[in-house]
Amino acid sequence: MKKILLLATGGTIASVEGNEGLAPGLTAEELLHFLPESPSNVKIDGKILMNIDSTNLQPEHWVMIANAIYKHYDEYDGFVITHGTDTLAYTSSALSYMLQGLKKPVVLTGSQVPISFKKTDAKKNVADALRFASEDIGGVYIVFDGRVILGTRAVKMRTKSYDAFESINHPYVAYINKNEVKYHWKPEPSSGPMSLNTNLCTDVFLMKLYPGTKPEIFDCLKNLYKGIIIESFGNGGLPFEGRNLLPKLQELTEQGIAVVITTQCLEEGEDLLLYEVGRKVAQYKVILSGDMNTEAIVAKLMWALGQTDSLERVKEIIETPLAGDLTIKTEDE
Repeated sequence: MKKILLLATGGTIASVEGNEGLAPGLTAEELLHFLPESPSNVKIDGKILMNIDSTNLQPEHWVMIANAIYKHYDEYDGFVITHGTDTLAYTSSALSYMLQGLKKPVVLTGSQVPISFKKTDAKKNVADALRFASEDIGGVYIVFDGRVILGTRAVKMRTKSYDAFESINHPYVAYINKNEVKYHWKPEPSSGPMSLNTNLCTDVFLMKLYPGTKPEIFDCLKNLYKGIIIESFGNGGLPFEGRNLLPKLQELTEQGIAVVITTQCLEEGEDLLLYEVGRKVAQYKVILSGDMNTEAIVAKLMWALGQTDSLERVKEIIETPLAGDLTIKTEDE
């Protein structure tokens, strides 16, 4: 019999009606009570870590979740984390970096409608998550609407529809139909030991570039943050005509700030060497993000800056695939 630990953190799935709208209020045991039936051959224990809207969830909460899994790792065969959908992909990415060498599944799920409502996606999502947490597989995953997504590849795409999450630049791991798990592909087992590393530097800023961005904005940021992620246009690059951002970029990199260039486009990633606007950026000590999604970049940069003060080492960590977050291009691509 498999032993699964369900860790509740709040979110829509645990929300109840309040005077000011929906707010988390159910315990882990109450969540499980709403399931129509317990999965066969599975023993489930519930534990509440926090009961908050995931909009209020902070990196310090990622550490709490990681520590809880590590603390109980030897006691259980798998873990399910119920979580609000709004920042679920950030949490799944962060856990993928903080918990490495997993030989057991860590599965995050949630819902678009509270589990206590008559019409809800929560019961299916929890049942599916428990089912996948019983698999003989390691790693961090999101299970939602019958689909299994690698923890570093999920993006929330919809605010109301049940199929809230998509797997970006990566195939779905599996599909779940009732009690059957049908794999699209199966990750290779980790060869290294399971480890916990929760050192994070949260001094990271995410900037979405737009036509008209003032260069002076970087003067406000350079003394507040150790890492800046710039969501540029298309394949990447910064404007060098009109409001020229390149001199400020040079100042940032020379000051030792980690600058990651990514794209606002969800699919296919950046390619700084394709256009002149990108090549002018690539001459500086910037960090390339490839086809990583923004949620993974934010978590990975916080984690990388928590490991070292060396800009060269941070660049190496970000640009090296970890937990399936990055596709390395071949020379033919």
